[in-house]
Amino acid sequence: MEQTFHLQYAIDTFYFLVCGALVMWMAAGFAMLEAGLVRAKNTTEILTKNVALFAISCTMYLICGYMIMYDGSLFLTGIETVDVASTLGDFSSREDGFEGGAIYSSASDFFFQVVFVATAMSIVSGAVAERMKLWTFLVFAVVMTGLIYPLEGSWTWGGQSVFGMYTLGDLGFSDFAGSGIVHMAGAAAALAGVILLGPRKGKYTKDGKVNAIPGANLPLATLGTFILWMGWFGFNGGSVLKLGDIANANSVAMVFLNTNAAAAGGAIAALVLAKILFKKADLTMALNGALAGLVAITAEPSTPSALAATIIGAVGGLIVVFSIITLDKLKIDDPVGAISVHGVVGLFGLLVVPVTNSGSTFSGQIIGALTIFVWVFAASFVTWLILKVVMGLRVSEDEEYSGLDIVDCGLEAYPDFSVRK
Repeated sequence: MEQTFHLQYAIDTFYFLVCGALVMWMAAGFAMLEAGLVRAKNTTEILTKNVALFAISCTMYLICGYMIMYDGSLFLTGIETVDVASTLGDFSSREDGFEGGAIYSSASDFFFQVVFVATAMSIVSGAVAERMKLWTFLVFAVVMTGLIYPLEGSWTWGGQSVFGMYTLGDLGFSDFAGSGIVHMAGAAAALAGVILLGPRKGKYTKDGKVNAIPGANLPLATLGTFILWMGWFGFNGGSVLKLGDIANANSVAMVFLNTNAAAAGGAIAALVLAKILFKKADLTMALNGALAGLVAITAEPSTPSALAATIIGAVGGLIVVFSIITLDKLKIDDPVGAISVHGVVGLFGLLVVPVTNSGSTFSGQIIGALTIFVWVFAASFVTWLILKVVMGLRVSEDEEYSGLDIVDCGLEAYPDFSVRK
């Protein structure tokens, strides 16, 4: 039995680490997607933001975020030891042996959780692109990853009550891998910033016309989408939390299958709808459709059939197209469509969970979604407002025209193609 324990512990820990590495790879996906969808003069700055926010997220979650979210201690004392005898005793009393028990290194759990924090913060980056001050954004990242996200996570995955009032799990709230906890939360923080920041110069005319501002590098944006698609297998698959028995191995396989199916459904639906609405096959809508399908299935990728997952993803792909159009009409300028993809579709993902998961309720999903959105939006709005007063949110009109690469970084991403003298 002890050998079985060691083997399952090793398998589950290794699986956690590999999935965490896949989710970390999503940081490259966000960086490439955003670099492709902004103008060339803002490429270096957006890449700097993505590198810096990942480092800040990892550091703040280590210092205080994990402790807030799970009421746990940090791992600063080196290699952790496991009391095999006591752990075996805990499992020997179970009729199913190790089945269902989560046995893995807590350090691997921390690593898996910290890359989720960085994902939430990456969502904010694209929405405020091309006009926000770099250091204001980075200070917000400290607050978001050190307090706002961890506190919200403590009410959901941490199982703690919301300001001592109620527990979301007891109300029937379920979010398997984070359609709301990660994606909608990131979008809520982004929305608060975008409202205070305002749109890019020239995006909207006084008579209400929307001017398209195309990205500089669609091959990069496409590469970023495929990287995110791949990383999502770790995002959703790792949320099964273990691999070392037959039931969970089957669950992981189903999660991988449904994740891929939803992405494919979202891409097809968005591309077809774009053709109907715009008479063209809009690549950016197809890319956002794939991401919308992934966000939609993230709340519950284990219980739907593969066909149901495809349909859920397809609906997410349709929603994101209409959402992007609607936000433009409301003059909410989101250069990469992050608020629509992660926020609006994230909400849809939460609301569709009870259709396939009988352990959740529609009322619980609605209350959970409201709790997450209201807290993150309000806390982020106050934080952005304070930063606006203290540091300022937006670069000057001349700096925006010149591009943030030169203003913030002193480097151009494509110097050989520059028209500057």
